[in-house]
Amino acid sequence: MNLFKRILPDIVVIILFAVISFVYFFPAVTEGRILSQHDSVAGIGAGEEAKEYLERTGERTRWTNSIFGGMPTYQMAPSYDSTDTLKGVEKLYHLYLPNYVWYVFVMLLGFYILLRAFDFSVWLASLGAVLWAFSSYFFIIIAAGHIWKFVTLAYIPPTIAGMVLAYRGKYLSGGLLTAVFVALQIVSNHVQMSYYFLFVMLFMAVAFGVDAWQKKEMPQFLKATGVLLMAGILGVCINLSNLYHTYEYSKETMRGKSELVKPDSHNQTKSGLERDYITQWSYGIGETFSLLVPNVKGGASVPLAANEKAMEKANPMYNSIYSQIGQYWGEQPGTSGPVYVGAFVMFLFVLGLFIVKGPMKWALLSATVLSVLLSWGKNFMGFTDFFLDYIPMYDKFRAVSSILVIAEFTIPLLAVLALKEVMARPQLVKERARSFYISLGLTGGIALLFALAPGFFFPSYVS
Repeated sequence: MNLFKRILPDIVVIILFAVISFVYFFPAVTEGRILSQHDSVAGIGAGEEAKEYLERTGERTRWTNSIFGGMPTYQMAPSYDSTDTLKGVEKLYHLYLPNYVWYVFVMLLGFYILLRAFDFSVWLASLGAVLWAFSSYFFIIIAAGHIWKFVTLAYIPPTIAGMVLAYRGKYLSGGLLTAVFVALQIVSNHVQMSYYFLFVMLFMAVAFGVDAWQKKEMPQFLKATGVLLMAGILGVCINLSNLYHTYEYSKETMRGKSELVKPDSHNQTKSGLERDYITQWSYGIGETFSLLVPNVKGGASVPLAANEKAMEKANPMYNSIYSQIGQYWGEQPGTSGPVYVGAFVMFLFVLGLFIVKGPMKWALLSATVLSVLLSWGKNFMGFTDFFLDYIPMYDKFRAVSSILVIAEFTIPLLAVLALKEVMARPQLVKERARSFYISLGLTGGIALLFALAPGFFFPSYVS
């Protein structure tokens, strides 16, 4: 009975998350509407040949000619007997919610688990989960059909929750949580996202190590580290078939070593993709303001004519031209939308830099800065080249702008840590009033300046 009373608030929150998810996708659930997800539709088309073969022969083919002139089907939609159990665990974690609905639900639940591991109250963890899950970027990738990427990102917070629990002395629950969600991450088949968050986990591990050193608790830290390493290896081993075949196949693709006798030495990496291909989607340096101001570079790559607000001030004489001009004018070839974490979240993040104590703050700040610098790609090529040349596996992944998913995680996390400090000590508002004003000035002030004088930031684009 005592256990039920203790977990009842968490059960209520989980039910609330399910309700929120249903409400958000209410038309899709009640009217049977289907999102037009480009990548998902393309994937269905690419798999049609293999599907027809299965229906005709009753056997599963491991090769299809429908994509890239022919490739193994296990690279398009991996399916191995060794991961069948994980599929069951995954459905249980989704509470068997209908399509679309479970997308939002797992995002909410994952970050909630993380914050509870950090010993947040139920209601504050719930608020933090909403701040994370309703980032515009996640809905952009849902609309684009990047579902494997989305699901992998949803499993990262509970993976890190296991890490937090282990370093807080809860070795069994921490190790189990880490192993399960590492396995779920990898089976979701977007290794790039998992790889990027190894940087976050490394920074956080250093923070826990510094804290343990200061408290003279290094034996506990080393024990937790050992538990986490074993848990991670277990999660990887469950997916070993997929990872091994991907590794073997990559040698025969553009991610393998070049077979040219005299390759372009400047453009070619040691054993991965070419530099210009890796950095084709590089976030603009000025475009980074989108973390605070969403449409700082125009928003999504859609015709300017689709922007009703802009058309209110446009000369109707040029309507035919507006339909041919994209409203996005950033450095990337195109985008479905900006990486925006929210103005309020950014305010709390900056405030957290002043009022949150301990090494974890510096770990989250370091990870944030690293993700921003690497997202610039060809716009900050010296730094990018260093990672391409010396950091293992970094040259295997394209679209470096997507590393901003790290900032999408670290900024809300430090933001809610700041909120936790304020809730625990309301007097901070008076004691650290200067910190509040500086944080407001650095966020609200910049946002206001964008609204009043946008030419101040991008004068060359303003006539």
